[in-house]
Amino acid sequence: MTVTGSQLIRILKHQGFVVQRQKGSHVRLQGPQGQHVTVPVHGSRALPSGTLVAILREAGLTVQDLENRR
Repeated sequence: MTVTGSQLIRILKHQGFVVQRQKGSHVRLQGPQGQHVTVPVHGSRALPSGTLVAILREAGLTVQDLENRR
């Protein structure tokens, strides 16, 4: 599965996350339970699979949740 940083941010927003700040190419979001995740946005480049899995784990989501939201 390939997901860009912008696509992941859009999906996280649908899950109740709110953008807190952006510094350079990294966007920091806060979730409904107070968890924080940082998503790198590098144009149209897909996120590496390990980075994607780590962000989803921090957000409390699974790959299946992500596939259901696309």
